[in-house]
Amino acid sequence: MTFSRDLAMRALDTARVRGATYADVRYVRREVEQMAVRNGHIDSVTGSEDVGFAVRALTDGAWGFAASQLLTLPEADRVAALAVEIAQASALVKRADVRLAAAPAPRATYRTPIEIDPFAVPLSERLDLLLRADTAMRAAAELRTTRSSAEISREEKVFASTDGAYVDQTLFETGCGIEAEAVGDSEMQRRSYPNSGARHQNTGGWEFVIKQDLVGNAPRIAQEARALLTAKPCPADVRMTVILSGNQAALQVHESCGHPIELDRALGSEAAYAGMSFLTPDRLGSFRYGSEQVNIQIDSLSPGGLGTFGYDDEGVPGSKGWAVREGLFVGYLMSRETAARLGLSSNGTMRADGWGRLPLIRMTNVSLMPGRWTLDHLIADTDDGIYMDTNRSWSIDDRRLNFQFGTEIAWEIKGGKKGEMLRNATYTGITPEFWGSCDAVCDDSDWVMWGTPNCGKGQPGQVAHTGHGAAAARFRNVRVGVVQ
Repeated sequence: MTFSRDLAMRALDTARVRGATYADVRYVRREVEQMAVRNGHIDSVTGSEDVGFAVRALTDGAWGFAASQLLTLPEADRVAALAVEIAQASALVKRADVRLAAAPAPRATYRTPIEIDPFAVPLSERLDLLLRADTAMRAAAELRTTRSSAEISREEKVFASTDGAYVDQTLFETGCGIEAEAVGDSEMQRRSYPNSGARHQNTGGWEFVIKQDLVGNAPRIAQEARALLTAKPCPADVRMTVILSGNQAALQVHESCGHPIELDRALGSEAAYAGMSFLTPDRLGSFRYGSEQVNIQIDSLSPGGLGTFGYDDEGVPGSKGWAVREGLFVGYLMSRETAARLGLSSNGTMRADGWGRLPLIRMTNVSLMPGRWTLDHLIADTDDGIYMDTNRSWSIDDRRLNFQFGTEIAWEIKGGKKGEMLRNATYTGITPEFWGSCDAVCDDSDWVMWGTPNCGKGQPGQVAHTGHGAAAARFRNVRVGVVQ
């Protein structure tokens, strides 16, 4: 990584000479390997490597940005000069000067803690695991399609700024999953494990895949997919008690809390891709987001989270804080620029999708924190309701208020016991009313750090990997079985 240090220092020097009052440079090298099995055969094995660098320059109160894949010192000069030139042009039409909140200037290294380097595990061994999981699904039930997949990635990043920061990070991610599809009786049903989309992902090594026990869970997933074809339909358009599984609660947090607490969205500067936010700054510290049972944490330190790292793409250290505390809305995801507008400090949430994109405010780990119930006790305490598990569909409006979600599978709860399987379960609500109806969250025994590796934002579009810790949670008087 010595060359990247030379390149970074050269770019910063050039930006200063050209008139930048602040500049930073990011060098990123990312390796990704993906493998998939379908219906007993290897479907695909792909690998990619991407490397480049980018310069942000603040000049005359406006931003400029430029990037390149050519890693030479003359190119560092050219890119830095171009970033400053673009900033100068942007300053001609600015509405106000960009201000940056004060932040430390760390000189540090960070590496994702791993037990087994996923790139050291032979490809044949990784594929064998997926083939065995696929075989176990097809042996357990008559299915139309079976899928198993895994992905590993390693990202080496260097960040340096004219403030004096220099951060060297290596981040590992590992993910895997299986999916079974069954067809019959004019129905198509699927079951996924460990999460929807046939992949659950964390920061970590191959030990994460081993822990998921794909082969051991494959027969259950196959049998459930088949059983769903003849399961009872979800009750239609009624209000009742709903218990969401941990992975479904995680997606609920992502869509109805994680996105609306992005401060750029709340300030109106991120509106085109997925809308704005009902959590406007005048509501900070006073708005009742949910019941007192609802505690949602913002953090980039929890082991395994896809939003876990040492430093964000502005060099701000990882941190822990709160978005919702005992039901009250108390915190945003912030950059140095947006935090300054509220007189606050950044909590380190700026991340870019690779070297060629500007950093944006992205979710780190936005998590529903554990309560006091075990899942068995929560079900036993519920006289009449539905337990819904694993997301199948989602829809939410552009202010993150009105939503509808569907799950792959559900079960009746009668007299405190889990009863018959239900298919095509859906529920709908309005965000603060829905979270206001939450009267119980399960404890650490059910809490998992779930991963969402496909969060979209920005134009041009960027994909972020976000973490959401959650356990099963209960909600009262929820409208279910609505099809729109």
